[in-house]
This record gives sequence, structure tokens and C-alpha cells, in this order.
Amino acid sequence: MSIDEVEMKELIAAAVAARSRSYSPYSGYAVGAAVLASDGVIYAGCNVENAAYPLGFCAEANAVGNMIMGGGSRIVHVVVTGPNGDICTPCGGCRQQIREFASAETTPVTICDADGVIVLKTDVGALLPYSFGPENLRNAEPAK
Repeated sequence: MSIDEVEMKELIAAAVAARSRSYSPYSGYAVGAAVLASDGVIYAGCNVENAAYPLGFCAEANAVGNMIMGGGSRIVHVVVTGPNGDICTPCGGCRQQIREFASAETTPVTICDADGVIVLKTDVGALLPYSFGPENLRNAEPAK
């Protein structure tokens, strides 16, 4: 499912707005993320740091959690925005969490700078090649 230009602008705006709410006093590295779910709703999240590293939360994990809490179940598109002009891709843990609710083959990931300008377009499969997803467990035979 591809999204139109209006949806893309809304998705980027949601990620940028979430980034502005980041709690990142230790690293100074504010990140915002937004996911468009299959229900057509945009769910956003920001990173939240904690003085007791590594107990913080990534923006992508917060966006996915908000999607689940909001009743969404499948990710159609992901947008992540970081500081400056950095290419701020999801960390390994977030890649796996996104993969849990997205198709490795068809779910696009858009990376934007702090102003919402697109700096990278990729997909879940490129970020997490040869991924292990829910379908691997459904196809597993029980151990003997």
C-alpha cells in the first residue's frame, strides 16, 4: 500500500512534532518517529531518556507502542526524524520491533532531518535483512 503526498506530509509532520517533545537531556539527541497503521491512523513517539542508562525508550518503540495501545495492528509506513541533517535510522532493537508489525518486503521507511526534509528512503527488509518475524514461528515444527 503506497501513501499519497498528503498522507506523507502528515506522517512527516507527526514525526517532527513528536521529536519536539523528546526528553533527551543526557545525549541531546532528540528523535521523533511516526507510523502509519493499516487502520489509517498515524501514531507517533519520541525518545525518552533516563539517568539510569539504558532504561530510556526509543522514539520508534514509543510509536509502535502507541499504535498497539490505539488499536492498530500493522505498520504501513515508518518515518523517523533526528537532529540536524543526520541520517537517523532505527537502532537494531527498534528494527526488530518494527519488523514484528510490518512486512519486510513492502513496508517503506523514510528518514528525515530535523526539519522534515527526506534524507533517505528505504524499507524494513533493507534495514533488517534476513529478518526473523512472526511467520517464522508459525511455520516452526514442535521440538521432539
